[in-house]
Amino acid sequence: MPKPRELYLRRGAERRLCAGHLWVYSNEVDSARSALTDFAVGDWVLVRGSNGQLLGSAYMEPHNLICARVFAAGREASLEELLPGALSTALAGRELAFELPFYRLVYGGSDNLPGLVVDRFGDYLVVQLNNAGIERYESQIISALVDLLQPAGILLRADSRKRREQGLESRVEVVFGEVPEQVELQENGVVFQAPVLSGQKTGWFYDHRMARARLAPYVAGRSVLDVYSYIGGWGVQAAAFGASSVCCLDSSALALDGVKANARLNNLSQVSTLQGSAAESMEALAAQGQHFELVILDPPAFIQRRKDIKKGIKAYRRINELGLKLLAPGGVLVSASCSMHLTRTDLIAAVQSAAVRVGKDLRLIEQGAQGPDHPIHPAIPETEYLKALFFRAL
Repeated sequence: MPKPRELYLRRGAERRLCAGHLWVYSNEVDSARSALTDFAVGDWVLVRGSNGQLLGSAYMEPHNLICARVFAAGREASLEELLPGALSTALAGRELAFELPFYRLVYGGSDNLPGLVVDRFGDYLVVQLNNAGIERYESQIISALVDLLQPAGILLRADSRKRREQGLESRVEVVFGEVPEQVELQENGVVFQAPVLSGQKTGWFYDHRMARARLAPYVAGRSVLDVYSYIGGWGVQAAAFGASSVCCLDSSALALDGVKANARLNNLSQVSTLQGSAAESMEALAAQGQHFELVILDPPAFIQRRKDIKKGIKAYRRINELGLKLLAPGGVLVSASCSMHLTRTDLIAAVQSAAVRVGKDLRLIEQGAQGPDHPIHPAIPETEYLKALFFRAL
């Protein structure tokens, strides 16, 4: 095994890492002692403070703003030797929280494996390698996963937005065993088929699991509108929990085919679909005088970068305004966001602003966050991104 090289930081740049953060920015590096041009993507380095103190082991991405990602804080160790233990620790955390093997097994830096995401669907795994540095360890990661879980198949989804932004090659391929187009999962007692080969991200979004479970008290005997439904994670569960009718709205015909298939899988005849853009379709429903007793808004991230915050908040306000126009008196609005740059406070303010505009009096009755398979690193605020707010209209 090659010896690690050393990456020195400028004086004062050690504070974040000493507090537990795992990222090294390029402007924090002492280029006179360790020029970034001397490193290759994926190189194992020992990160040292200006006084020589060992801050941890990391892999390099010398051409990026985040030029090194720490995977072993405060000690010298290679990623290869740490992989089995890190994966076992991640697995133990998921098995502590969930009885069935359906969850996000690895959530990047929160599991000391920065850049790596692994979703588990029973006997099948879907792996995302979200930067070039972690991609250098692909074969070791696959081998370690096979040793740990003996899966029937592992699918590599190297086609994320993060990779595209870095100019990396997109790949979707089975790297171990066999993986079907659709794999089964169970969430909150409801069965789904997820399109892991062609669906969004890894084919499913486990992160809102806990919030979706909280639909149960609010939907029995009620009408539900699920906007940005994808394959029915919220809407099909609402129907399974006793909703009288559920309309799933999405722009993708393929996603709505998934809704129909998942409704049939659970013998739920009260689920219908509506294809179209969210805003235009909601405006049309309002013009028709339609109302729903529970409206779910779980849009894609409207804020991808910090510079988009102001514009993104307006988009959240607008979509919630449309949702509130469709909400029946006494109904419940579920407003969600997966934008890391949007604070919970700003989302609450956006919904309240929307409520004032449409003359609704709201009370925030529940708040949801990402589940225990998306653990938040207390020193890395970037690992916390998910919000789900339950409002009741008085």
